[in-house]
Amino acid sequence: MDYPFDPEHALQLAHEVLNREADAIRETAQSLGDEFLNANRLILNCRGRLIISGVGKSGHIGRKLAATFASTGTPAYFVHAAEAAHGDLGMITADDVVIAISYSGETNELLTFVPTLKREGAALIAMTGNPNSTLARHANVHLNCHVEREACPLNLAPTTSTTVTLALGDALAVSLLSAKGFTKEDFARSHPGGALGRRLLIHVRNIMREGDKMPVVEDTVPVLDAVSEITRKHIGMTAVVNAQQEVVGIFTEGDLRRLIERVGDIRPLMIADVMTKNPKTIHPDALAASAVKTLNTNQCNQLLVTDEANHLIGALHLHDLINAKVI
Repeated sequence: MDYPFDPEHALQLAHEVLNREADAIRETAQSLGDEFLNANRLILNCRGRLIISGVGKSGHIGRKLAATFASTGTPAYFVHAAEAAHGDLGMITADDVVIAISYSGETNELLTFVPTLKREGAALIAMTGNPNSTLARHANVHLNCHVEREACPLNLAPTTSTTVTLALGDALAVSLLSAKGFTKEDFARSHPGGALGRRLLIHVRNIMREGDKMPVVEDTVPVLDAVSEITRKHIGMTAVVNAQQEVVGIFTEGDLRRLIERVGDIRPLMIADVMTKNPKTIHPDALAASAVKTLNTNQCNQLLVTDEANHLIGALHLHDLINAKVI
C-alpha cells in the first residue's frame, strides 16, 4: 500500500519530537535533588547486586540500563517483572537493590512482587512518572520521570517518557561510575572484545616478534648480511646490535633502496656505516596503542622493542598491530 509522504512535514515532526524530548530531559535535570542522591547511596552501599525490572517499553529500557550499569562498575542484571512472579523472584536477596520501572507506577506485574521485596528486605528504587503512584509510595527511593506530554502526536506511545527514563538511568550509572573511581582500564576489562579493550589491554609484548622471528645482525657485518636477514624475516628491516646486544641502529628496505640509488655497488659496505643510528624503540610493557602513536608520529612501519638497558628483545611491525585489531 502506498502512503502519501510529505518531506517538509516529516522534517517538521522530527524536529518537534527531538525538541520535546530534549526539553523534557532538561526539565528532569533541573529537578534532580535528594532522591537522586539517595538512590546513589543505596546502590553504593549495596552488598549484593542491582536488579532492574519492568515490562513492555519500560522493560526494554531496563535491559539497556542493566547493561550500562554492569559495564560501568555496578554489577547488575535485568529480571522481567512477569518472570519474577513465576519463580525468578527467588534470585533476589536482602542484599540486593531493585530498580522497578513503570511510568504509571501501577503496573500489576511489578506491584505483585513488591510485598515479597519488602518481606525479604531488599531496597526498592521506583522510576515512575507519578510520585503518588502505588509503586512510588512503597519504594525506598522514587526517581521522578514525569513528562508533560509524549512526543507521539497522539500522546499515547511511550516516547518522551522512555527517553527521560533512559537518560535518568544513564545519569545514575555515570554518577556511580565517578563515585567508584571507575577508569578506562576498568571499562576495557568489561569489554575485552571491543576496540577499547584491545587498545587498553594489549601490550607490546603480547604481539611483538621475538626469538627466531626477530631480525637482528651485529654491527660488524657487511650490508649484504643485513639484506639477507631482512629477506629471511619478512618484516622490512633488521635491528643492528653491538656485542652486548644493545641496539645501536636499524636498517630498513627503504634505507637499502636509497643506498643503492646513492652508491650503486653496496657489496664493500659495512652495516655500521650505513645504518640509521639511535632508532625509535618501545618497551615491551608499553600499551600496543602507544606503539601505534609512535609509528604515526615518526611515519614509520617498524619499531624495535628494548628493555631498560637498551637490549633488543623484540620487533614490531604495523601489520602486527593491524592483525591484533589494535588499529
